[in-house]
Amino acid sequence: MKVAVIDGQGGGMGKYITERLRKEFGQDLEIIALGTNALATSLMLKAGANEGATGENAICYMVDRVDLIIGSLAIVLANSMLGELTPRMAAAISSSQTPKLLLPIHKSNVIILGAVSEPIPHAMEKVVDFIREKMEGK
Repeated sequence: MKVAVIDGQGGGMGKYITERLRKEFGQDLEIIALGTNALATSLMLKAGANEGATGENAICYMVDRVDLIIGSLAIVLANSMLGELTPRMAAAISSSQTPKLLLPIHKSNVIILGAVSEPIPHAMEKVVDFIREKMEGK
């Protein structure tokens, strides 16, 4: 299974997601780091991503070439991440037929009513469970 992790700004969330997925699935999962900037991509590569690419074109190109996209809610919001996530990126990600696992981080002035506010490690357990089920064919 090929998974894209998309992050920007400091890359901390993408780094955490990548480390967690690598620890849980080892080399059974192919992780593609897609950063809105070089720092984010670099951190995800150091955290264990198989490959990485940076910027608008790389993100727009890759979102239809993976089996799953993981990132914060901000990856589908134009001009989020202090403007790093361009409208073209947001459109490509949200329009992609690839399933998306979005972590509800509330830095984007979007509040999802009914969504449980929980720490990233708790949300990552749900991500891991989802991927495990997909890999087992459930």
